[in-house]
Order: sequence, then structure tokens, then C-alpha cells
Amino acid sequence: MSTTVLRLYSDFVCPFCFIAEHSTLPRLREEFDLAVEWCGFELHPGTPRGGMSLSSLFPPARLPAVRAHMQQFAARFGVTGMNHPDHIPNTRRALAIAELARDQARLDAFRESAMVGYWCEGLDLETDRDLRAIAERAGLAGDDALAAANDPAFHVRVDERQADARRHGVTGIPTFFIGGEAVVGCHPYDVLAAAARRAGARPRLRAVAEDGGGEGDGVNRTR
Repeated sequence: MSTTVLRLYSDFVCPFCFIAEHSTLPRLREEFDLAVEWCGFELHPGTPRGGMSLSSLFPPARLPAVRAHMQQFAARFGVTGMNHPDHIPNTRRALAIAELARDQARLDAFRESAMVGYWCEGLDLETDRDLRAIAERAGLAGDDALAAANDPAFHVRVDERQADARRHGVTGIPTFFIGGEAVVGCHPYDVLAAAARRAGARPRLRAVAEDGGGEGDGVNRTR
């Protein structure tokens, strides 16, 4: 029996992606024989270079409630230490470096470094200084990473992944494709585990169903 493929569409600035990639996804990989294919997806492709304020998406008066909700949602999945930055960067350069990391078998390490850098450490996913730091701790050469960030060939690959996502009907993230089934949003573990079983994924360990649920649909939709 072949390994079941789980294709995940995600972006570094998506809070629900951060939560899913630090809760349900690691457990799925531990308990099922899954090959994870991570596909970068620009959540806010219209973000200008230099980024935009969070208040561009939410009225300033709502921001405390938005942050409080995200903290509570993350806690229900066992995710702590997550902040909600005021600044939303354009992620194209970071996604281009992710393609370099893919080529060098460092994609998982780069994703982790970038997401923790943005959501927990307040790093900027656009500045050369922070991108270099994120890349180097993932095992990439800093100069190579910054070259990739500006390389048109890597940007073409970012665009190709975005187009592929659109062809598959992706409009919100995280989106998981397990077998032929799409699961959209940050869901409790048992929802994705059930999809993995339906896809015929072989269990590694006995799965113990847990409800890490939460209010809201756990989806960030592209803008």
C-alpha cells in the first residue's frame, strides 16, 4: 500500500495555519503514514510591498476582541505563546525562499522558523535582516535565501502554486487535501484523522480521538 498524500495549502501570516501546523498536523504525521506536500498560498496577495496594518482588515475598535479570540482559539488546540502582530507583511519573498528550502530538503525547518518568527517573535517576513535570520536557523545560507527572495524563477513557482490552488478551488486556508477530500479550516484532530482513515492512510500508532474544537470556522479567506 502506498503512502497517502496530504496536500496542505497554507501561508505564514494565517493564524489558523499557524495553529493547525502546531497542533493537528504534527499529530497526524505521528499517527498516520502520510506524505505531507506543503503548498504556499498567498492569503493576501494584494498586500503592498512593505506590508499593511492589521487595521486594514479589521476596524481598530475590534482589534482587542480579534486578538482575544485568537488567543482563546489557539489555547483550545493547546497552542501557546502566540501573539497577533499589528503588521501584516507581503509574503511573496518568504514564499520564494520556501521554494529554495524545498529544493534543499529544508522546507519543514523553514516553515517552522518563519511561522514562529512571525507569530511568536515579532519578526518581519519582508526585511532582509529578519529573512536572513529565519533562513539561517532553518539551515539555509543567508545569502542564498536573500537571492531566492528576489529571484524571478522562484517567484514564478510561487505564482504556479497559487494558480494550482485556484484550480483546486482553494479560497481559504488552511486547506487540507487528503486523498480526494478537501478539509477547509483549522479543525479538531478527530476531523482530520477521520478524513485520513477515509483516504486509506495507514495508522502508525493507535489514534486517541480528542476534541480540540473551537468557535468559528478556523478559516482565513483570501482577500
